[in-house]
Amino acid sequence: MNAIHLYRIAHYLHCKHIPVLPGLLRLLMFLLYNSVIPPKCRIGKGSWFAHGGIGVVLHPDCLIGERVLIGQGVTIGGSFGCGVPKIGNDVWIGPGARILGAITIGCNTIIGANAVVITDVAENSVIGGVPGKLIKSISPGSLNVTEGKLND
Repeated sequence: MNAIHLYRIAHYLHCKHIPVLPGLLRLLMFLLYNSVIPPKCRIGKGSWFAHGGIGVVLHPDCLIGERVLIGQGVTIGGSFGCGVPKIGNDVWIGPGARILGAITIGCNTIIGANAVVITDVAENSVIGGVPGKLIKSISPGSLNVTEGKLND
């Protein structure tokens, strides 16, 4: 089982304005996966949490695109009232990465393990380090998140 399944149910109930149940599912996600995945946040189709979603923390207002792979221990959050991240489609976010503030992560991007990203990231990029810096550019459409490989 993956935390994304519980999130999808909680999000559906939240969108239908059904009280209490989304909160109970959020609590269940915390108890099972030690994760904070609010029903209010929006996660696109085909997105997935690696290793069940252990230790993932998401801001309630964050936007996550389609086919995004989120590693364990990832934080996607605001920066003290300054806005929250928007993640594009076909993004791979490595374990332990931190994406903070009102920034945009472009499509077809790789965020390396334990990277701390606090500035916008262009499409077709590989980011790593603290703070996150461009390591290299990749060709458009070369990242296959569903199969977990780079087609370069």
